[in-house]
Amino acid sequence: MIFGCYALFELVASLVFGKYLVHVGAKFMFVAGMFVSGGVTILFGVLDQVPEGPIFIAMCFLVRVTDAISFAAAITASSSVLAKAFPNHVATVMGSLEIFSGLGLVLGPPLGGFLYQSFGYEMPFIFLGCALLLMVPLNMCILPNYESAPGKHSFWKLVTSPKVALIAFVINALSSCFGFLEPTLSLFVVEKFNLPAGYVGLVFLGLALSYTISSPLFGLLSDKMPHLRKWLLVFGSLITAGCYMLLGPVPVLHIKSQLWLLVLVSVINGISAGMSIFPTFPEILDCAYENGFEEGLSTLGLVSGLISAMWSVGAFVGPTLGGFLYEKIGFEWAAAVQGLWALTSGLAMGLFYLLEHSRRRRSKLQNILGTDGERAALLPDESQP
Repeated sequence: MIFGCYALFELVASLVFGKYLVHVGAKFMFVAGMFVSGGVTILFGVLDQVPEGPIFIAMCFLVRVTDAISFAAAITASSSVLAKAFPNHVATVMGSLEIFSGLGLVLGPPLGGFLYQSFGYEMPFIFLGCALLLMVPLNMCILPNYESAPGKHSFWKLVTSPKVALIAFVINALSSCFGFLEPTLSLFVVEKFNLPAGYVGLVFLGLALSYTISSPLFGLLSDKMPHLRKWLLVFGSLITAGCYMLLGPVPVLHIKSQLWLLVLVSVINGISAGMSIFPTFPEILDCAYENGFEEGLSTLGLVSGLISAMWSVGAFVGPTLGGFLYEKIGFEWAAAVQGLWALTSGLAMGLFYLLEHSRRRRSKLQNILGTDGERAALLPDESQP
């Protein structure tokens, strides 16, 4: 519950901050979110000094919830600022920044382990918290102020668009797949292959590195070739589904579980995740503009908040459902269930795009026929003398 509450409060906070981004101010929301997050990260390091029992549990919840809210503020504001600053290169910039997210995933465990072993429990939290706090004055000086009028539209109008709802489902499925691996993959690797604990992180390293390297490439591709976004999104989801079928692998395939296969599938999973994730922001944004949303920071805040919220839902459901299924039916079948989620979202998205293409083609054909008919009516009748 202590870990799960993070995703739930991030979900609610993302929607609220996305709605009121313009009222609060994007720069202030980002800087304030970083400041609070840095402070509560340091507080994590002193939780072992709190008396045992209800007080300790309450403080864990309080610190965790505060961190979730501050993180939601920083992420929602940062995505909106990036989209505002680079309107024609949204996916490219976000893909490039994922290099640093990937580096955090790669360097975080060994750096945290080194600080923990060398200086004790408190030091990893104090070090990271202070690093965040040092970024606050830097961003106060560098980030521009963007002024924008509050928008008239709401999250409800955005998410009730069929296209946006399906993309949100894809985001939710991908986040759940990632979240599923957190509590289950390390247990499976240790049990199945008898690996020492120190080598377990290398399995995650394959996924993190492939995602880090491929992210800027897919971001650039999404911006340079907008017509490919939808198919990157669809095929990325389908490949992700295949990866989760092969992680175990699922027993019906009758493939022997091997470490090299697990690492290879993890690498492909990182690439397919990049394929699916980066087209989502520009696709939702384009859909919002097509449905009458005004161009500006208000709409960017709604889109950013929606994406963060949907990612949070998956981040909660993935570990929770994954842990339950792992205990009941084993890793192989649990991973396959997660794969079915990604498969369903990919197929639904692909079907929608095919119907959309067919509808637009039919509409274009009707316009051409209508124009030809009008032209024919205006021509003189040559059969008359």
